[in-house]
Amino acid sequence: MTLPETLLIACTLLLIISLLITLFKKPAINIDEIKTTLIKTSLDVSRIDALIRTEFSGNRDEIQKNARESRQELSTTLKNFSDQLTQTITGLTGNQRTLSELLSNAAKDNRAELAGSLKSFEEKFTNNMKNFNELQRQKFNDLFIKQEQIKNDTETKLERIRETVENKLKNLQEDNSKKLEEMRNTVDEKLQTTLEKRFNDSFTLISERLELVHKGLGEMQSLASSVGDIKKVMSNVKSRGILGEYQLANILEDLLTNEQYERNVKTKAGSGAIVEFAIKMPNNNNLEKTLWLPVDSKFPKEDYEALVDAYDDGNPEKIDELKKSFKNAILKNARDIKEKYIDPPNTTEYGIMFLPFESLYAEVLRTPGLFEQIQKDYKITITGPTTLSALLNSLQMGFRTLAIEKRSSEVWDLLGAVKTEFGKFGTVLERTKKKLQEATNTIDQAEVRSRAIERQLRKVQQLPGAEVQNKVNEAIKDNSIDILFNDDQDT
Repeated sequence: MTLPETLLIACTLLLIISLLITLFKKPAINIDEIKTTLIKTSLDVSRIDALIRTEFSGNRDEIQKNARESRQELSTTLKNFSDQLTQTITGLTGNQRTLSELLSNAAKDNRAELAGSLKSFEEKFTNNMKNFNELQRQKFNDLFIKQEQIKNDTETKLERIRETVENKLKNLQEDNSKKLEEMRNTVDEKLQTTLEKRFNDSFTLISERLELVHKGLGEMQSLASSVGDIKKVMSNVKSRGILGEYQLANILEDLLTNEQYERNVKTKAGSGAIVEFAIKMPNNNNLEKTLWLPVDSKFPKEDYEALVDAYDDGNPEKIDELKKSFKNAILKNARDIKEKYIDPPNTTEYGIMFLPFESLYAEVLRTPGLFEQIQKDYKITITGPTTLSALLNSLQMGFRTLAIEKRSSEVWDLLGAVKTEFGKFGTVLERTKKKLQEATNTIDQAEVRSRAIERQLRKVQQLPGAEVQNKVNEAIKDNSIDILFNDDQDT
């Protein structure tokens, strides 16, 4: 059923209903009138139906025609739109392709330009770095050459001074040797008696020394029994401190002179704390005031031995716990050195903690960050026997350099004094020569007198040979002693 038919049926029903309502509202209606009315109504309805059908048919044809025209127009419009859209899409595709080519060319140009810029920058940066490195290398080479030149000049000057002193001393020794050789021939007989006495005294002293050696051998037996007491000494805190101090003292005595360090020094003003050893450092600010470098020995024996035992047992938890205890003991010792002995400007800003055993020092280095923490927080340098020796050797080189700079003027003063004394020595040699000449003249006079006496005694009766030899020897000996004593008094 179509829509027009539905509307037609609805209108008919409404018309019938309205007629029925009208009829029922009238009180007395004739049946014939009703029939007539119904017939008329039926005719009207038929006519209306025909009209409606005709109208609906015309409307349907018109609607179909309009729909057909609308479809044709819509089809034409869609075709035109499709053609335009196709053209537009084709144009957009061409534009997109053109834009893509432009973007690709622009990107390619940008990449080429960027690559060129980067290459240029890299070349410039590389050249600048090469120039900078070359300049640095040249500066370092110049500095090294200058340093070597200064070193060579210093060595050359010192070598010249040494050669000059050696030549002067060599000449002086040669002159002294000549003069002493001449004088030795004169006093040889007098020295013979003295040497014999000295030899006798030496043999007596050697006998006494041998007796002391035998006595010392007996004491070695008691020393062997004392070796067993070392463990007891190590178990005592004070004895351990004395052991570390003794070892530290031996190292300082071997590598430094007595003027370069002192024992038991109060380095901190207003404090009664005494450091075991303090090294005298150069004080650039005040040359008359001593600048101390405190050196103190420490030996945390209990914590270290417990940690070694834990290593042997292989217990990780116990090892970690004892490592912390050992670390705290080392930190406490470093804190004590800083608080008790470090006092700038009376001392340096840092101190030295000496550990008497290399294994103990190695355990400190094995603890992560402990060595660096102590240097950073307390400015204390931890050393073992080997590292302390290396550190003291470095300080000794510095001391020698300063001593050379300080003593260079004294060397020239000494050479001046040697020159003055050498002049005086020439005067003394001249006086000695005069005395020797006088002795020669006296001997010549004695020879003349002896020949004169010999001529007078030719006619005297001769004595037996042995008796004559004894008397002559006694006379010569007495005369020689008198002459020597007279020469000594004149000199």
